[in-house]
Amino acid sequence: MKYENTDMWMSKISLRRIVIIFGSIFFVSLCIWVFWPKDKTGFLSPEAKWIFQEKPLQKYSFPQLRQKVFLQDGIWVEGSKFFFWVEGRKVSGQIKMPSGSLPEGGWPVVIMIRGYADRESYQTGIGTNPAATVFAKNGYLTLAPDFLGYGESDMPPDNTLEDRFLTPVTVLQLIASVKNLKEANPDKIAIWGHSNGGQIALAVLEISGKKYPTSLWAPVSKPFPYSILYYTDEFDDFGKALRKVVAGFDAQYEANEFSIHNYYDWIEAPIQIHQGTTDDAVPLEWSQSLEKNLKEKGKIVELNIYPGADHNLNDGVNAWNLAVQKSLEWFKIY
Repeated sequence: MKYENTDMWMSKISLRRIVIIFGSIFFVSLCIWVFWPKDKTGFLSPEAKWIFQEKPLQKYSFPQLRQKVFLQDGIWVEGSKFFFWVEGRKVSGQIKMPSGSLPEGGWPVVIMIRGYADRESYQTGIGTNPAATVFAKNGYLTLAPDFLGYGESDMPPDNTLEDRFLTPVTVLQLIASVKNLKEANPDKIAIWGHSNGGQIALAVLEISGKKYPTSLWAPVSKPFPYSILYYTDEFDDFGKALRKVVAGFDAQYEANEFSIHNYYDWIEAPIQIHQGTTDDAVPLEWSQSLEKNLKEKGKIVELNIYPGADHNLNDGVNAWNLAVQKSLEWFKIY
């Protein structure tokens, strides 16, 4: 009997140990599942220690930005300039108002997105002012953001790629903030983009899924990061520093999630493209390829080619004037 009691006692202890062990395993597993960082990756170091690598730029991937709700925020006008907030940073820009009486509901709006500009020589309105002037004379209120680091805007983040990823975020936030601009009609918004501004515009159309009628002049339409590496020959170091940054990014992130070419399906807007044949910054083939890709996706797209016109649609047979008039017609049709 003594031995039987001992065996029963030992069995109870063994059962208790098993329960404790499996309970501990379940608890640890649950903690790992709950508290495992959702935007981090974990891997074992050579010393068999877990290392967590943060992915702070993941929030700028197109899938995550598509889920983001851009709330209307403060926007104010001072003379020919306007200001608004993006991620806690102030952004300036140029505003042009049509003349005449304010229509019911406000003026239709054209968001003007410029291409590359040198920070040291930049002045508000560079790259957008001529077309914006014509649009304003034809009854459109134009808003051309300077972007962070330009004009009277706050400085951008130190990270080169984050600075770039914030450009479509800036436009998306501006569009959301238009609702707080009493002179603007937030239900009638169009987009005009030139060069790199064309790539930003495409990103905005994909992320938002909105039907903003859009006119793209010589748009940069190649996939990221090729779209930025293509121009590195013009850098003082021939792009050595940028290529290093991109290589580090590519090792940690899925670059396709940050590239316009991967999300043409998301576009709902009608797109008009204008391209010169002697453009030495954006090859004609890029715009032809963009038109082809969009048409294959069943999108509304129109390509206008100007023989002899350069990157700014100059030097052609009245190319610039034709392009701006066709842009106006496009905005009115859609």
